[in-house]
Amino acid sequence: MSDEEWPVEIAEMKAGFAGSLNVYRTMAHHPALLKAWAPLRQHIVKDSTLGPVRSELVILRAAHRMGSAYEWAHHVSRARDLGISDARIREMGGAPIGEDGLIARAVDALFDTSRLSTEIEQAISSSMGTQAVLDLIATVGFYSVLGYILMTFDTPLDEHVADEMAKRPI
Repeated sequence: MSDEEWPVEIAEMKAGFAGSLNVYRTMAHHPALLKAWAPLRQHIVKDSTLGPVRSELVILRAAHRMGSAYEWAHHVSRARDLGISDARIREMGGAPIGEDGLIARAVDALFDTSRLSTEIEQAISSSMGTQAVLDLIATVGFYSVLGYILMTFDTPLDEHVADEMAKRPI
């Protein structure tokens, strides 16, 4: 959606997160949805008990499992900004070990069985806390919905991310 087409009922959102990324410009075609989405986005993206690094690893694995090229590329960029190595990022598309492997198994379980096994839930709860279990589940759900939207509407990569991926492919 272009700036000229931006809905007047969410004009205040254009200057913030919503106007800066194509995913939210796509969602702006449904202003009420985007407005309702914002508070959950704040929690998932900024306030999650997972913390920024674990959150990015969850999102990368979810993007990989969905085959969402937009989410994968955007979160490769964000992961790099957090100092996560390209090798570690690549591993999230494969078979990581340690805590990264636990995160990958949890995301895979949600995609494969729509739930966490008792073993996975207890392992995450023991190392990260019960709230992190809930935040991990919510993050996978949140980014799954975004992936569905992105892939349905063939939302293009944002230019700065496309440029980064061309210069520094993963």
